[in-house]
Amino acid sequence: MGLEVGIVGLPGSGKTTLFETLTHAPASAQVGMAPIADERLDRVAAVVRPKKVTPAAIRVVDVQGTGPQLLGNLRQVDALLVVLDGFSGTRDPAADLETLRLELLVADRDHVERRLERVQKQAKSGDPALRREVAELERLLAHAEEGRPLEGELPAELEPLTTKPLVSLENGPRGIDLKLEAELRELPPEEAAAFREGRSALDEVVRRLFEALDLISFITAGDKETRAWTLSRGQTALEAAATVHSDIARGFIRCEVIRWNDLVEAGSHAEAARRGLQRLEGKTYVVQDGDVLNVRFNV
Repeated sequence: MGLEVGIVGLPGSGKTTLFETLTHAPASAQVGMAPIADERLDRVAAVVRPKKVTPAAIRVVDVQGTGPQLLGNLRQVDALLVVLDGFSGTRDPAADLETLRLELLVADRDHVERRLERVQKQAKSGDPALRREVAELERLLAHAEEGRPLEGELPAELEPLTTKPLVSLENGPRGIDLKLEAELRELPPEEAAAFREGRSALDEVVRRLFEALDLISFITAGDKETRAWTLSRGQTALEAAATVHSDIARGFIRCEVIRWNDLVEAGSHAEAARRGLQRLEGKTYVVQDGDVLNVRFNV
């Protein structure tokens, strides 16, 4: 599962700075990939010594502006990251957050209204399923017009914004100094870490997104590439295999599983297996955060 996040915020909040800092892409790109720092991946890679180390990544979408039409472009993202102006002294971050929540609600209301108009015309054919959908859309529209977020069982086509996990980030002294983070981005990683006396403050944002989406990370550790991947909590080894490549899932035979810290302590896959720290699991095994997986497959 690829994590996709839409960044939203009122003009001047700093959301474009956040986008550029996370993705190292120019603002004009509007879509970029933000690597996810993971100390476990680094430590596993130090043992395996691969030619390439690839962190898990967030696909980030930066929406230029707000309003129902622009916000509607975010219907397929997994979560929303709201940037609030806490540095200018002219804004109230809490009030701005409520303004954005209202805009999301208006965007959902307009979306339901447009779909209701289409389905009402189609329902004139007498199709019972379409008539039921009309009734459900009328209920949802009344709900939205009362100023309440959509909830309950919803038609899949709606992809409402108000049901998506929302993480807010205040850009300012009470939150994260995005200007400073942008400046530190230009330094070598070692110098930036020394200046911060630790990791980037943006790592906390990623952690909150993981919690909001209930995600975990697993690792594939080969000598050519050692890589971290994201997965929804509760998903299986077969679904993890599909995340890596559809052919691996199609030809799934079994999955070798080692905890990342057991692999680091053992010093190699072979030694971990010798100590009985590696086990074989089938398709239905529920992957745990920090698992190192090696899927055996045949296609």
